[in-house]
Amino acid sequence: MPILLQQPLSENLELIARQVVEGFIIGLHKSPFHGFSVEFAEHRLYNPGDPLRHIDWRVYGRTDKLFVKRFEEETNLRCCIVLDTSSSMLFPEDTVKLNKLQYSCVCAAALFQLLKRQLDAGALALFDDQVNYMSACRSANSHYRLLTNELSRTLQYKPVNKKTNAAKALHQVAEQMHKRSLIVVFSDMMDDADNIDEIFAALQHLRYNKHEVILFHVMDGIQEISFEFEDRPYEFVDMESGERIKLQPQQIKEQYTSQMQTFQQLIADKCHQYQVDRIPVDLSAPPDQVLYSFLLKRNKMQ
Repeated sequence: MPILLQQPLSENLELIARQVVEGFIIGLHKSPFHGFSVEFAEHRLYNPGDPLRHIDWRVYGRTDKLFVKRFEEETNLRCCIVLDTSSSMLFPEDTVKLNKLQYSCVCAAALFQLLKRQLDAGALALFDDQVNYMSACRSANSHYRLLTNELSRTLQYKPVNKKTNAAKALHQVAEQMHKRSLIVVFSDMMDDADNIDEIFAALQHLRYNKHEVILFHVMDGIQEISFEFEDRPYEFVDMESGERIKLQPQQIKEQYTSQMQTFQQLIADKCHQYQVDRIPVDLSAPPDQVLYSFLLKRNKMQ
């Protein structure tokens, strides 16, 4: 479902989110999210058909018998959506298409709708160079209305030269989310190159606390990745520092796309290393299509 900005997005975010969810919920045969097994309870003898991943192979080595681990399970999921609101997320400045911040808010609102349907608990954190908002994690309908209203206010936020400090924000989220949770991050990862290791140290902090982490890496594929511009002079502006440079795009296109490919691969490799599920997001793809592909993948993995 393409979303155009003729609609007053900030005023109709909840309605649009429900429409996005209705578009893919029919195709999901079971919940794509589920509670975590948080505490070992006991062993029992293996029965044919039990998942092999639950077999305790150390016990098998000692006893030559197959035993399965049983866990005390949380019935509901806890999910915190962490949203980058730095100035680079306002790209592209277009009157028709969604920019990265608007796209992320639509996806976040849709995920909140899905969590509410499942009676799961949700939380929201907004950050640029610091965490500016962080809610409690609750499952009440009134709480989800509050979170959607906060996303609507975020859509009207126009930060000027607001830099990113994702590492600081993620460490703070890790400290405040005391129970094991699903952490969903929406960001373009446009931090200083020197900070990439610090960002992934913060993601490792989340993983160390036994959170599951999903990164929706939001980019504009046409201009940010492929660097497709008309063959004429442009003035490019760094939205986070305000620095300006005039140039002909074709003069640097090959070098730019090569470095962007290296950057994308670095993020992908780091995510694999730290067991973070990275979802590349291109603004040209409708939000419901991106979410459906991701949720269907999770659905099949369970």
